[in-house]
Amino acid sequence: MSRSAIGARTAVYGVIGDPVGHSLSPLMHNAAFHAIGVDGVYVAFPVKDLAGAVAGMRALHLGGISVTLPHKVAIMDLLDEVEPTARRIGAVNTVVNADGRLVGFNSDSPGAMTALMEQTPIDGKQVAVLGAGGAARAVAYGVKLHGGRLLIVNRDTAKGGRLAAELDGDCMAPADFTGDGIDILINTTPLGMTPDVDRTPVSDDCLRPGMTVMDIVYNPLETRLLRTARAIGCRVVDGVAMFVHQGAIQFERWTGKTAPVQLMRSTVLSALGANP
Repeated sequence: MSRSAIGARTAVYGVIGDPVGHSLSPLMHNAAFHAIGVDGVYVAFPVKDLAGAVAGMRALHLGGISVTLPHKVAIMDLLDEVEPTARRIGAVNTVVNADGRLVGFNSDSPGAMTALMEQTPIDGKQVAVLGAGGAARAVAYGVKLHGGRLLIVNRDTAKGGRLAAELDGDCMAPADFTGDGIDILINTTPLGMTPDVDRTPVSDDCLRPGMTVMDIVYNPLETRLLRTARAIGCRVVDGVAMFVHQGAIQFERWTGKTAPVQLMRSTVLSALGANP
């Protein structure tokens, strides 16, 4: 469905967050809509007033939305229903408008775990999750679900400690983190995201050869963290893998159709200047 074919029956979807100008979700989802023949369009909405945005979704009958920083936790109280897994995680990154009822779920967790397990098993591994926000909650939940041993590394140790306690894990401040004994390290913070590409969430000497390092930041494709990890001899998992897998889950819930995963990935990689 091309942009020129947008009409009165076209379903509207979008991403809400602050900021969202860097998001490649519109490119990815619009390419998927066109490929499958879905009469839909997906746009980015910069949102500070979350309650107003949710009311607008109801009033304008949007088909669904993606939710990004900083709204993944706060939006839960504004929805008609939050699916049990998302409630357990404590974060929603996707909303479906089901005949006027706004239902929240979480595609971050299964998307992240699919991306990670393409490179390494999780069961029995010691996993350090950097951050304690909505994305960290989703990733940490997935780690425990798949048998990993969890360490939350977060500047706010009270917040990190609460998340660790919920999932029977441990918590540590970044200043105390050395990387010793860690099999898998996952960055869920925005550190290293465009335009602040020189930032990194941990010092280089926290990385060890043989460690698997995943960064959920997908723009740039290779963050400073991943570039350093690769040079040291770590296995790396870029943010595009998680981004595409979680987006495919969203697409399928919104449309009821099988997502064109490879097309979605090639669209994102092309936008990042990489070879699909």
